[in-house]
Amino acid sequence: MRRRDVTAKPGSRQVADNKQSPSSKTDVADFLNAARAITPQPGGQSGRLVFALDATMSRQPTWDAACRLQGEMFNAVSKAGGLNVQLVYFRGFGECRASKWVSDATQLRDLMTRIDCRGGHTQIGKVLKHTRDETLRKPVSALVYIGDAMEEDIDRLCQTAGELGMRKVPCFMFQEGSDPAAQTGFREIARLSSGAYLRFDNSAAGALLNLLKAVAVYASGGLRALEKHSSRESRLLLEQLSGR
Repeated sequence: MRRRDVTAKPGSRQVADNKQSPSSKTDVADFLNAARAITPQPGGQSGRLVFALDATMSRQPTWDAACRLQGEMFNAVSKAGGLNVQLVYFRGFGECRASKWVSDATQLRDLMTRIDCRGGHTQIGKVLKHTRDETLRKPVSALVYIGDAMEEDIDRLCQTAGELGMRKVPCFMFQEGSDPAAQTGFREIARLSSGAYLRFDNSAAGALLNLLKAVAVYASGGLRALEKHSSRESRLLLEQLSGR
């Protein structure tokens, strides 16, 4: 598959002893409320979802499990139909890449399984700016981000997150692990973009998967599609959406 380097280059298409518990019921409720902001594309157009991953070395111990989880999410997207997905990931020394937009999520799943983790700092800023640039070309329905750390200037990240919020692109920030800096940063990015934050571990993987599926289904087909998708998380999301 053709991949694009999304390293920020002007004019170029080449384009982080206070352990926290897993996401509370309040976090899940906030997630569901924020998911209401995802507006399916009008006139039968396909929604567009950016799915971004931290592939730095700190995620290596749980990478295989995460790949299985994310692969199942891609399969759910494919079955939902009507949704184009772009995979973005960063790792190593300044490497940040994006796939082409595809509706066949199998291609993204296969690409993801070939990614290996490499040491380096987080590049969340590049992910946010890339998503902003993509929605300037054509509206993006949402950004889903999965990572375990935040090693960047939080104020700069928040500036771009605010821009995404103004353009109605909610950021759904999923934190693996319990790093306090990541929690602070992810929560603020989610807040400023009118998205949501959730922390998960292996014990919460099933709930995370179903939430991702529900977001994908709604982004692609709206309420009617969500009504046909049977999971507890979908029903909770549907209740929130029906109350608008």
